Amino acid sequence: MGMNYRRAFLRTLAGVLAMPRVTLSQESARTYRLGWLSSAAPRTESYNVAFAQRLRELGFVEGRNLVIEFRNAEGRSERLPDLAADLGRQNCDVLIAPGGEPVLAAIKQASRDTPIVVFAGDYDPAAAGHVASLARPGGRITGVSVLQTELPAKRLELLKEVLPNVKRIAVLGDIATGEQLSVARVGAKHLGLELHPYEFRHAPYDYDHAFAEFVRANAEALMGLASAFFTRSRRQISALALEHRLPSIFNNYLWAEQGGLLSYGPNFPHMFRRAAEMAGMILNGAKPAEIPVEQATTFELVINLKTARALAIAIPASIRLRAERVIE
Repeated sequence: MGMNYRRAFLRTLAGVLAMPRVTLSQESARTYRLGWLSSAAPRTESYNVAFAQRLRELGFVEGRNLVIEFRNAEGRSERLPDLAADLGRQNCDVLIAPGGEPVLAAIKQASRDTPIVVFAGDYDPAAAGHVASLARPGGRITGVSVLQTELPAKRLELLKEVLPNVKRIAVLGDIATGEQLSVARVGAKHLGLELHPYEFRHAPYDYDHAFAEFVRANAEALMGLASAFFTRSRRQISALALEHRLPSIFNNYLWAEQGGLLSYGPNFPHMFRRAAEMAGMILNGAKPAEIPVEQATTFELVINLKTARALAIAIPASIRLRAERVIE
């Protein structure tokens, strides 16, 4: 995010987040209602926990002055419209649309004027036309964008640095990751890499079949594109990568914790806390049209050395020195 965007957001945040104690003391009987639609992740995921924790820190406490209506499609995208319609009937003060663009589309369709906070996991809300601009959203939508659409090329660079002789990269994608794949193709061409994508079109996803295809393609490493539908299966996917001896890189630390070789991307708990701050601003009367959409500005590299040893890979010192975290 540009410096002007960040300054604008921080000015707005400083002004509005100073209000919760005053507002809540004046309206002690008020109960706020927040609608939250998840495509796959349960509330127990660390970043979802961080979101609720930040709301509590701001004075919005479940069971006291906040009701959270949480709906989870559990990896079945066809359920999103009905779940969103249910949230639309709950008279929510603000709606939360994390993850892929289909979640936001369902929320928009099910509600006419309720403010929406997005966590744009695999799309650019401005480029997609959901907001007028990042600095001045201009409607009822604001939130955070994690720039996944720009990061696949960087992840390929990291794989190439770890595996300088690698040529053929398997790519795990689905219907939500087309833009990421386009960016990856450009990066691959620049690096002299050959991509072998497997794109899921319908749930449930058959990961065994995908890896069988990767083996037939003689893939030498794996990059998983950012999709909320993959995250819930990260243990299985990471195990399959290790079983087929494919060094892997994914979009956040959760994957490295489950056995992926590398992860590179924004700090999800931090970004979800930022989204919670925006929700708090709206609950205190701020207009989403005036709250700049914030983009991720820091990215963390995590290395799983246990996986590296299992694959007999020596992680270069240049990579280890840049890692925010190393899993032994």
